Amino acid sequence: MYEFKEEFKSGIEQIDAEHRRLFEIADQLYMLMIDEFIPDKYDYILQVLNELKDYAATHFKHEEEYMMKIRYRKLISQKAEHDEFIAKISEYDFDRIDENQRQVILDLLEFLNDWLIHHILESDKLIGQE
Repeated sequence: MYEFKEEFKSGIEQIDAEHRRLFEIADQLYMLMIDEFIPDKYDYILQVLNELKDYAATHFKHEEEYMMKIRYRKLISQKAEHDEFIAKISEYDFDRIDENQRQVILDLLEFLNDWLIHHILESDKLIGQE
C-alpha cells in the first residue's frame, strides 16, 4: 500500500533513499494491520514505533545537516516539523496501545500518511530546488 513514487523524489539521493525507507516502515505497519494471523499485535506495534522513531531521528539529522550545508532558508521551520514528528511518535501510551491495538495502528497510519505525503511534497521537495 505504501510505495515511494517518482512524485516524492527531491532529487537528493540520500534524502530520497531515506524517505523510501520511511515508506517501507509505514508499509510494515499496514501489513501488520491486515495480518489476521497475529491476534496480539502489541509487541509488533512497539517494534514499529521504535524503529520509526529511531530511523526518523537519523533521517532528520541527515536532512538538517544537508540543509545547513546548503544554507537552506527554511531550516528552522523544517526542524520544528521534525521535532513535532518525533514528539508525536514518542507520546504513544503503552496501555492505550495494548487496549486498542487496531485503533492505534489506524491512527498511526493516518498520521504517517499525512506526514509522508504532505511533508515530503510540500516541504522536502523544496530542498532539492535550492
